[in-house]
Amino acid sequence: MQSLVDFLNGIIWSPVLIYLCLGAGLFYSITTRFVQLRHFREMWRLLLSGKSSAQGISSFQALAVSLSGRVGTGNIAGVAAAIGFGGPGAVFWMWVVAFLGAATAYSESALAQIYKEEDEDGQFRGGPAYYIEKAMGQKWYAWIFAIATIFACGVLLPGVQSNSIGNAVEAAFGPGQMIETTIGTISLAKIVTGTFVSIILAFIIFGGVKRIASFTQVVVPFMALAYIVIAFIIILLNINMVPSIFMMIVGDAFTPMAGVGAAIGWGVKRGVYSNEAGQGTGPHAAAAADVQHPAQQGLVQSFSIYIDTLLVCSATAFMILITGAYNVHGGAEGAFLVQNLAADIGANGPVFTQMAIESAMPGIGKPFIAFALFFFAFTTILAYYYIAETNIAYIRRTVKFPGMMFVLKVILTVAVFYGTVKTANLAWAMGDVGVGLMAWLNIVGILIIFFLSKPALKALKDYEEQQKAGVTEFTFDPVKLGIKNADFWEKKFHGKVSSEQTDGDAEPVKTTV
Repeated sequence: MQSLVDFLNGIIWSPVLIYLCLGAGLFYSITTRFVQLRHFREMWRLLLSGKSSAQGISSFQALAVSLSGRVGTGNIAGVAAAIGFGGPGAVFWMWVVAFLGAATAYSESALAQIYKEEDEDGQFRGGPAYYIEKAMGQKWYAWIFAIATIFACGVLLPGVQSNSIGNAVEAAFGPGQMIETTIGTISLAKIVTGTFVSIILAFIIFGGVKRIASFTQVVVPFMALAYIVIAFIIILLNINMVPSIFMMIVGDAFTPMAGVGAAIGWGVKRGVYSNEAGQGTGPHAAAAADVQHPAQQGLVQSFSIYIDTLLVCSATAFMILITGAYNVHGGAEGAFLVQNLAADIGANGPVFTQMAIESAMPGIGKPFIAFALFFFAFTTILAYYYIAETNIAYIRRTVKFPGMMFVLKVILTVAVFYGTVKTANLAWAMGDVGVGLMAWLNIVGILIIFFLSKPALKALKDYEEQQKAGVTEFTFDPVKLGIKNADFWEKKFHGKVSSEQTDGDAEPVKTTV
């Protein structure tokens, strides 16, 4: 199984995808004139404004749901893996992909808002499958994305999150009794953890998106703040080391100990996994927000990249590097370029981070990371469920199978339990397959959409014109901007869909009044 998954990863995560992620971020940064810098103050204003409605959630709730997907295992265990396999220089490339990815995040999230719909239950739905169908006019491509995303977010990715919870609990409190099962020998700690996480998960996901949003808007900010406070205490206690650590990160990025390919490859791979810019997950939550103008939620989602990578990931990296709680694997089997820890301590897990905090704050590190990882990873699993649910809702517009949502909930719950007890290397490898598939499909899609009609860029220019005019209530008229198939906004602005449009399969889209 491991060899098959590794083979798929070698194909999916080829250098082409690495540079596609970086190239797309650079392209959108240039075409939006670095929206991630120009509108930083506006991002703050929008983040603190807006309210939820019967159809949608607030901008802050949407940010919390998307952050629950972004701020997770990738910030704690993923940073450790990037350093462990790519050297300290990988952190620099995580910063690069975050900065450039903020522009990608604006574009994909604005697209999700432009082409969102109200589903049969009166909830806002949207995401890559919706905007690929409506803006690209390629329903077959949208279906491929939807199916790949259901598989990735419903089966592959949740296991990465729950695996890190299980490993952190085991490292903090011990494995307990070892039990023989059909899938191998498993510690009692992991079995108990997997059962507990699965029960709590089932309770929340059967409550729907409103319950998910209510849970994440409280938990995510609280845990992210607590984690950053602990990290900053450790950094302040070793403030004299910060300049040398920063220079090591920058220096290794260009003359790296593990080779420039390893630093860039692991930095971009874990950067995309962590902040999810371009992956296509963030737009699902962005579409659920009730905002006055699509560009507003695009800006809010762009800001989430800063929180995720430039704050949380950087905090993890500096803790690990300051305390020296890391190894750097070499090219040869079992060889190390840097070995500060025992050889049997794997990089694909939270152990580096736990040991970093433990060395600075004895008795706190292991249980604190176990606690933090539970909430970070658990809220990420909730975000994955919502994403998979949205893509099932997309498929259900055309094909209705009874009980599809129920089946998803059961499969995801089982995947979470299985992920808790399986090996870390397999869990991460399967997660990388899911992330890579979605990133390929989504980045190619949003680039094609840009060259076809530039809807996200048109929305940004329209928003900026209204800002200059000093309006207090923003409006969005897609017809005026030449954006087709934005049915929700046409109906909101004009009271009806202006004309009969096609969805890419040459079938008329139903006209609503």
